[in-house]
Amino acid sequence: MDFEPSDDQRLLIESVSRMLADNYSFAQRKTYIAAPEGWSTAIWSQFAELGLLGLPFPEQYGGYGGGAQEVMLVMQAFGRVLVVEPYFPTVILGGTAIMAAGTDAQKQAILPAIAEGSLKLAFAHGERQARYDLTDVVTTAKKDGDGWILDGSKTVVAHGDSADTLIVSARTSGDRYDHDGITLFLVDAKTQGVARRGYVTRDESRAADISLSNARATAVLGTVGQGLSIIEKIVQAGIAATAAETVGAMEAMNEMTLEYSKTRVQFGNPIGTYQVVQHRLSDMFMTQEQGRSMAMLATMSLENPDPAARAHDMAMAKVGVGQAGRYVSQSAVQMHGGIGMTEEYAVGHYFRRCMVIERLFGDPAYYLQRLADEVA
Repeated sequence: MDFEPSDDQRLLIESVSRMLADNYSFAQRKTYIAAPEGWSTAIWSQFAELGLLGLPFPEQYGGYGGGAQEVMLVMQAFGRVLVVEPYFPTVILGGTAIMAAGTDAQKQAILPAIAEGSLKLAFAHGERQARYDLTDVVTTAKKDGDGWILDGSKTVVAHGDSADTLIVSARTSGDRYDHDGITLFLVDAKTQGVARRGYVTRDESRAADISLSNARATAVLGTVGQGLSIIEKIVQAGIAATAAETVGAMEAMNEMTLEYSKTRVQFGNPIGTYQVVQHRLSDMFMTQEQGRSMAMLATMSLENPDPAARAHDMAMAKVGVGQAGRYVSQSAVQMHGGIGMTEEYAVGHYFRRCMVIERLFGDPAYYLQRLADEVA
């Protein structure tokens, strides 16, 4: 199989890389994080101008007709500079939800607004007691006339503090762990009964804990009681996207570590001249490439119509990329010595982002157990 990017994909990589090189240095990133939103609205506008916010959406909905491979390339570029804007929750998670479950009217209303940068989404599914179990939903939704009233809470909602619309999962029937009975709703983030507590996460991105108390949903997304399959698609799109982001972060850390080995002098010689350091650099590069292969697997699996095969491949990718990201991150910090742990130097920030991604939607141990259960 040919994994070389097409001419159009090369142009996409070049345009995104050029924009980030001009506007996303490590020092500039610090200023974006210090902004009231925790990210740059100017950069968000540039994403819209480049067509990145509408990249995966069909042209009929104001998008650019890109696919999973194009998203992978963009997320890889974002990983190289640790982008903090809400692209992931809005375009990847939110966009996947709308494309997978939205009516034509909902797509016509929401997707063009995302593409032009005027609408931000957040996927509010995780609950404090649930860990990584997608079926563990205790937030409830009750019919009220022509609408629905939601009660419950969601935790660590990525960029939930700045989202305009929330995609909220709630149980409309059944018991806590039932597969059926979970429904997705669109909720105006500013509607009465919605309370948001925003905060900075360990990797310097933003998240929020969200409480819903008699909050009225704007609309149902998909079929009532059949939301789990859509949630699984959203999570799988998130796994593929963050796998690509991890590859970009590993590339950046490897480049930084290689350059450091050429300039850091110990015992009268650059440390890169010592064989033990060369071996570690080689191991880091090979691990990066193994992670890249697993990220490609996740991207290709998004188009697999078999849910079981898709879930299996995603578990494989989560384990492979998670382990690769951890090894490269830890090695990069170790090779840099004390400077690798400082706030002023970038490598520690890459380390933290990789560790957050490793646990997002489930850590490697969780997915290893799932893979083991398949053959038990």
